[in-house]
Amino acid sequence: MAETVTELQNLWSAINKKLRENVEDVRFFDVFLSESYIHSFDKNKMIIAVNSQLAATILSTKYLDVIQNVVRSTVGSDVKIKFDIPDNLKSVAPAEEKPNYFKSSIVNKNLTFDNFVTGPSNLEAKQAAMYIASNPGAGFNPLFIYSNPGLGKTHLLQAIVNFVREKLPGKKALYCESGDFLQEFVDTASGAKQIDALKKFITSHDVVLVDDIQLLANKDKTLVLFFDVFNKLLMLGKQVVITSDKAPSELKGFEERLKSRFASGLTVVINQPEVPTCVAILRSKIENSPLDINYFDPRVLDFIGQKFSKNVREIDSALNKLVWYVTNYKPTKYIDMDTAMEALHNLIDVKDAKQKLSEQKIINVVADYYNLTPSQVTGPSREGKLTMARHIAMYLIRTMLDVPFTKIGYIFGGKDHSTVMSGVNKVEKSLKTNELYQTAISEIKERLKS
Repeated sequence: MAETVTELQNLWSAINKKLRENVEDVRFFDVFLSESYIHSFDKNKMIIAVNSQLAATILSTKYLDVIQNVVRSTVGSDVKIKFDIPDNLKSVAPAEEKPNYFKSSIVNKNLTFDNFVTGPSNLEAKQAAMYIASNPGAGFNPLFIYSNPGLGKTHLLQAIVNFVREKLPGKKALYCESGDFLQEFVDTASGAKQIDALKKFITSHDVVLVDDIQLLANKDKTLVLFFDVFNKLLMLGKQVVITSDKAPSELKGFEERLKSRFASGLTVVINQPEVPTCVAILRSKIENSPLDINYFDPRVLDFIGQKFSKNVREIDSALNKLVWYVTNYKPTKYIDMDTAMEALHNLIDVKDAKQKLSEQKIINVVADYYNLTPSQVTGPSREGKLTMARHIAMYLIRTMLDVPFTKIGYIFGGKDHSTVMSGVNKVEKSLKTNELYQTAISEIKERLKS
């Protein structure tokens, strides 16, 4: 087994030579294996450093089998291969990691405030995150960030951790997903001593960040532990940061006392990104990949920013599809609009179909179904028929478009979010037993398809 740097270099040269005999596409080496090397080779596990996260992803999917076969034939045994970028392979300072708990909670060192693309939709959240990262526990505690999935909550949390570890010597930060918190509770719930040790470990940190808290809904025993730890952290002046897909008041499966505590600090929302922000995010991703931004028609960037603006994951999906297309099906150096349309037409068709359904279309169809005007549906009248239609419209907007309660309240004449929640819950409850509601919802949904 190779151990020295020279041996690893020679081994990688031999592997590359055999790969060239098995992979005909020259771009495979120029784009994905440029500047690559064996980072480590120990106990039949080989870690290969590559030039970007995109290269690591493509090598791990499209080319993994052929590379493993070549490595096996070169070293004479089965080897498990992993691709990663050099920044992720740097050794971590022992003081920052505790092996006893939250082993699966990994912080990506590349997620920083500097590369978090900012626009009007997320400026407040970034400012709040930067403030508490610089002044943990000094105010705005807890910080609660909520948004739909894929808008950058995790990026901000991990940026806080990276900032604290780099800029605040002596301060300790702990990041975990709520699922990790649940798993730690399950693993240590065999006795009071273990639970106390877990509490002590968590509260020993100066900044504690919990991602996707909504996943702990109805986990009553875990929430009791979380409430205890949460209160202890605040009492000790430690900073707590929580993310969710809903505002504290809209969380289901949580006791009111916990929701109240969540809302007692600073609550900020990340909204759907604006088109210029989406274009800036796309540009940043291209510039940090093996691709050359100069080989993209500027209209392609604007096009993707407009069509895939719901969240960052849509942008990732569109870019990956485009790269895959020009790498495997239509090799080209310059990506123009025709190429982009060819590569993304399936994604665009699906997205456009979804965009045809809007809040106003639902209100119009509900109004027509009950022989009402849209203004009657959204108006203040409490007449029985009008109230039923209004609640059904709210329910469909909420369940079919995932619109926040606060925005639905605004659409319906500025109603409070609690009023909207009550109306939606009433429809959900009625659907279980009331045939009139069941028939109405079914028929309205059919009309919405047309």
